[in-house]
Order: sequence, then C-alpha cells, then structure tokens
Amino acid sequence: MNHTVFKNLVRCVLLLLALFAMGRTAQAETARGVVFDDRNGNAIRDEGEPGLAGVYVSNGLEIIATDDQGHYQLPIDDDTIVFVIKPRDWKTRIDEQNIPRFYFIHKPAGSPDEEFTYAGVEPTGPLPESIDFPLTSSPEPDEFTVIVMGDPQPTSREEVRFYANDVIAELVDSSAAFGISMGDVVGDDLSLFGAVNAVQGVVGIPWRNVLGNHDINRRSHNDKYSDETFERVYGPANYVFQFGAVHFIVLDNVHWHGPERRGEQGGYEGRLSERQLQFVENYLRLVPREERVAVCTHIPLPEILDWDSKHRTPQYRKLLEILSNHPHTMSFSAHTHFNHQDFAGSEDGYAPAEGTEHHHHNVATASGSWYRGPLDEQGFPVTTMADGAPNGYILATFKGHDYRLRYKAARMRDDFQMLVHAPSVIAVENTAGTEILANIFNGNEKSKVQMRIRGQGGWIAMQKTLRKDPVFAEAGERSRNADLEGRRPLPQPAITAHIWVAQLPAIRTPGVYVLEVQATDMFGQEDRGIRLVEVE
Repeated sequence: MNHTVFKNLVRCVLLLLALFAMGRTAQAETARGVVFDDRNGNAIRDEGEPGLAGVYVSNGLEIIATDDQGHYQLPIDDDTIVFVIKPRDWKTRIDEQNIPRFYFIHKPAGSPDEEFTYAGVEPTGPLPESIDFPLTSSPEPDEFTVIVMGDPQPTSREEVRFYANDVIAELVDSSAAFGISMGDVVGDDLSLFGAVNAVQGVVGIPWRNVLGNHDINRRSHNDKYSDETFERVYGPANYVFQFGAVHFIVLDNVHWHGPERRGEQGGYEGRLSERQLQFVENYLRLVPREERVAVCTHIPLPEILDWDSKHRTPQYRKLLEILSNHPHTMSFSAHTHFNHQDFAGSEDGYAPAEGTEHHHHNVATASGSWYRGPLDEQGFPVTTMADGAPNGYILATFKGHDYRLRYKAARMRDDFQMLVHAPSVIAVENTAGTEILANIFNGNEKSKVQMRIRGQGGWIAMQKTLRKDPVFAEAGERSRNADLEGRRPLPQPAITAHIWVAQLPAIRTPGVYVLEVQATDMFGQEDRGIRLVEVE
C-alpha cells in the first residue's frame, strides 16, 4: 500500500470516528476544557494546579471567559482552532524553537491537501473530552520592547543563511520581550518554515508569525484552505494576545482567490472578512480604554502612495470605526519592502472622543529587496530597499499605552538613521541653491528635519517631499549593468515618503565644510547625519 492510499484510508477512518462521536454530519460540537496554572511548567495539569478564572478563550469569533474554576466551553465545527488569549503576567507554552503553542486544532479529517505541494494538518480525530490550556506565571514589566520584522522571505537555504547572519545574529540574547515576523516568513517554498523557525529560535525569546501572501498553499482553490500549512506549523492565522498593557491583534488579511484560470480571477488581494471584523469587535469590548491596541497584518491597511488596490485593505475604514472606542491604537504591516507611515483621524473613520490618531507603520523588511544586489565584503547581498533604506527591522518600545518606534538597519550602528546626499565638490558660484537631500529612514510627517553648514549661519528647515532616492537609483542602475554572477540586480527605486530637501546658502570662501542634518522624530528622538562638502 503506497503512502497516499494509506493516508487517505487513515483520514476516512478518523472522519468516520469523528462523525460517530458527533451523532450526525452537520451537527456543531462544543469544545470544553480548563485553563490552569501550570506551576511546574510541564504543560500537564497535575494535582494541585488550580484552574484560572477570567482568562479568555476563543474559537476565532466568540470569546468566553473561564469561570471561577478555570472552565470554558465554546461552539466549534470540524475546521476550528481553539486558542487561549494570553493575559498579562502569564506565558503560554513555548516549544524548543521558541514558538508559542497556545491553541488546539480541531480538523477531524485533516486538511484537504492531496493536491497541495505542501502538507497541511494531519487528521485530528474525534474531539477530546477536555481541551486544556496551561499558563505559567510570568510577571511582565510596564516597559518592554518588541522586534517587528518585515518579510524574512527566503526562497532557498542560502537565503535562510543570509537572514540568519545578516539580520538575526545581532539579535541573539536580545532583551526584547518577543519578536514577530510580519508575514512572508518564507518566499513560497513552505518547506523552509522549519529552517526559518530554527534561525529565529536561537534569539532566545518567543517569536510569533503573521501569515503573508508568500506563506500560503498556492494550489489551494480558495482562501479557506490556503493557510493549512501555516496552521500546521504556527496555529491560527487570526488571534490575540496581551503583553503588559498592550493588546496585539493578529489578522490574516491575505485573501486568496486561487490559481489564475481562464475567465476567473486568481491571485490574492488585501481583505478583512466580516467574521474577522466581528472577532475584533468582540475582543475590544473586553479591553480597557486606557490600554493600547496594536493590530498586526501583512498587507498594509491604508492605501500607500501609488501602489495598486491589492496592496491595501479596503475594510480599513470599517476597522478604524471599530477601533474608535479606544483612543490608543496603532497597526503594523510589511509586504511592500520599504518603510512607510500613515496617520488616520476622524475623516478616515477613526474618531475616539479624545481626538487621537491611529498610527499605521508599514515596516522595514529583513530581506530588504529580496536579497538582491551585489554581495558586500562580508558576502551578504546589499539588498537595499526600494526607498533607499537598508534592510532591517523596527524596535517598538511600549510603556503603559505610550510607545516609541526605532528603526534598526541590519549590521549597522544603532544611530545609523539617515543618509545625506550632497555633491562632494561644489564651485563657489554654485553653492547658493544647490539642493541637499536627506533620506530619514524612519521619518514621517511629524518629523522635524533641519540642516546647517557649520560656521555659515543658523539652521535651515528642510521640507518633506515625495520622490525617489537618487543615490539608490544610481546604485540600482549600476547593479543592472554589472556582472552579478547570476544574482538578481537591485529593483527600480520607489517613490519615498521619508525624504527631505533644502538648498545650500551661498558660501563665498573655498574650503572643506561640515554639512550637518538633524532630525527629530515624533517621539523626540534626535539623530544626526554629517557630510563633508568641498567648495572650490
């Protein structure tokens, strides 16, 4: 008997057992269990380990609090993931690769993956009598930092190794509370999930993962089963957890239409379903107004510059309306492979009584421009992103409901936050009016940027502009004309929303001058860039 026939036979047997236990085919079931204090950390409820009251458990739509003995019950069907919502000061079970295991998959017949390239969930059989969730006491500080990593996206083991040593190596023994990959954990080859997990696991902190458009079973005929492999490896694609005073809501906003077929729409688009929005609304009813809410998706929520419609989420306004009962909200995404930020207010549907804005941050990517470009002196791809910023990640630090964000370029100093572009040599008569450009990697509309020539007057305000980074454009052109020995060149430059420009004042005496740019971001963090300009 070959493997496929045997697997199908097993599926049939388990399905029959599950249907027998259910009584009839279409009948909904009820999941029951206990959330308990796992005092010895063995993930098994031993004698003397009490149930925990008031902990939330969900089926991806309904959310129920455990009773005073830690018991819960939830309706489920034959394709449900039940999960515990990690509360503050408790931790869920973490496996040997530091992946949180906070869920139970109920798929009696397993995933319908016979035609898939990558396996989904094996048949889980009849519903257990009790689905129990262990939690371990773990006091959490009011101030903590999260590593927010866009698109690792390796397409080969070589690129996994680039990710490991170009990005992850510097994070080993990090003091961050946890890391989160914002989708495109891999680049369509789902067999690489294990290799990426092994790399992220050595950081030594819990690591969570968002579903991206390159993390799906692309042979699935519809969206419903496109995430079966992701679920097998990571669990639910929609879930919530709390750390400190922050509630993180992870949502799968990649809607898969199936492979492209004649006369039918294929591929993906950004979308949030009514079920997902209701799940968010159900959870937010339980969140105190003074605490922060952070939504995490792969595809950006707002429209970004001139990107087409499938790279945004049309239900963003509805989500903002739901979030409006909470004045301290924000969101993260990735997908575009450049840094971009957006602020939404009442005109966009976000209208809390306090008049605050919703801050959306489309974050830098670990893979940069997909590991493209020539190799540097250490053997890593240059892989500068299309906005002219190096590949890297965001460090998000929270304290109560306050927060600050900091960009970190891979393998660069912490204070490497900008590039200043200016001619190296300028004729005296041409100094007045010469344009200076500063690419402030994590800048946004609330940043203040100014420049000066030391000894030649005071600070000059620089103006934010939308344009392509000219230095990156030149580097990309050189890479396209070079022999990269089979490697892909850097991509075309993208319109960038974090570039500032100003003109030099007249300089009347030849010499070497210090051009200084100072940027102050919305959090009061100050950065400086220096470039020497020779005037002749």
